[in-house]
Amino acid sequence: MTSSDNSPNPVASRRDLMKAVGLGLAAAALPAGLAAGGKPARAAAPADAIMKTIGKTGQQVPAIGMGTYLVYDTIPGEPRNHLREVLKRFYDGGGRVVDTSPLYGTGELTLGDSASALDINDKLFIANKIWSTGEFLFDDSHAQRSLDESRRRLWRKQFDVMQVHSLTNIAVILPILKVWQKEGHIKHVGITHHEPPYFDLLESWIKKGKPDFVQVHYSIFNRLAEQKILPAAADVGAAVLVNMPFEKARLFKLVEGHKVPDFAKDFAANWAEFFLKWIVAHPAITAAIPATANPDHASENIGALKGPLPDQKMRDRMVKHMETIPGFADLDKAPRYPGKKYPGVIAKARADMKARG
Repeated sequence: MTSSDNSPNPVASRRDLMKAVGLGLAAAALPAGLAAGGKPARAAAPADAIMKTIGKTGQQVPAIGMGTYLVYDTIPGEPRNHLREVLKRFYDGGGRVVDTSPLYGTGELTLGDSASALDINDKLFIANKIWSTGEFLFDDSHAQRSLDESRRRLWRKQFDVMQVHSLTNIAVILPILKVWQKEGHIKHVGITHHEPPYFDLLESWIKKGKPDFVQVHYSIFNRLAEQKILPAAADVGAAVLVNMPFEKARLFKLVEGHKVPDFAKDFAANWAEFFLKWIVAHPAITAAIPATANPDHASENIGALKGPLPDQKMRDRMVKHMETIPGFADLDKAPRYPGKKYPGVIAKARADMKARG
């Protein structure tokens, strides 16, 4: 997980980068693969955990991961021990895959500090992101600075996955990631988007870029990714991470007062397991990455890592059941994060901007 840094020749690296950028403009991709000397994840999950295989490398990871958007963003000096407990319960339950981003406020720093305090940093499979342009076209200084900052915040020499966040500047950034992969700074290259209007573009880059990982919005409510994204990912052998599995907590609000249906009791002890197992039962999905700031909710989420999964017939029945619950069809119109507050630096900056406007 944290194999030693390679010491790349700066001249050769620049030459490789320019070559990669040229190919990126012409073909939008370079051959993907595991970085030279890359090692599989060192921490084995429990024997009864549901595991998925990364197509490009054969490495196995647990099917339930963890996200950090908003929930790990805190104001410096404010309490955050509960977030360390979230990570502890996740890890103790068999979770290893954690997704984060420099855009997530203090998310990287909180995750890095928590993982180091628990002495599990080198045992996690960290999927990070990059959202970068440059001083000028093809300049990689901003991207390099982002990588360096992420390393410091998360206390890592190497990342398991580095993803082009929301396809930002992808024609330049994707070739940069391929070079970083070759140099051993990252193990896998990924691309992401969570907004359905961009799914056609995401599909196009999956086909052209042939990434090792794709991250996409997919849930029992929003099944649009089944049409193009999941088939495209399967065609190129890409692993798939799923964000927003609970529709920003709106699914839980919808089922308040409703019990998990009896037909699902064999595989779902609670609604978190119901929603997550519906997702990871799809053969194209590698891991779902639900986010929470509540340790008890983290325990419920990681519970979906064990026990049987529904087959396709059962998955269809689960969707039909949800369609009988009032409000399901219009879930995307409901307020996001009902009853929740995440008072981090992102929320503060947003409030400050609103006050100025």
